[in-house]
Amino acid sequence: MSLVRRVQLALAAILLAVLAWAALAPLRYPTRELGFDFPRTPSPTAAPQPGRVRVPGQVWLTLGVRDVLLLRNRDAAPHVFGQVRVLPGREFRLPFEQAGDFPFACDLAPGARVLVRVLEQPDPGWARLRWRLRTLFDALRTLPLQAPDE
Repeated sequence: MSLVRRVQLALAAILLAVLAWAALAPLRYPTRELGFDFPRTPSPTAAPQPGRVRVPGQVWLTLGVRDVLLLRNRDAAPHVFGQVRVLPGREFRLPFEQAGDFPFACDLAPGARVLVRVLEQPDPGWARLRWRLRTLFDALRTLPLQAPDE
């Protein structure tokens, strides 16, 4: 058997081992909170401009893993998320105890809504593998882009 073939088989075995781990390993996170930040506006008197602040259309939570939405107001003005008013410099924890879709109005996106989707904890196997892959792709998709310092 050639060296190239051995390397291919070794890489395939490693990939299968990683996929098996992702499908069967327990879900653990350092915290059950997922942060949702109200960003700081340029000046204390300036209101956030709807087109300039990016508000996600959906936020995904999972019972038993990430089931608390942590609202952080980094702005100098209060903000409203659903029926919750978050004062400047404060945090508010919004826990979820059942699965479902929960729409919330957000003053950063007037006329729009943020849909909080709370999922059941996935069972081991294909469901857990799909959950991990979706979480990975969502994290990659929402990575903040930052230009290099000049």
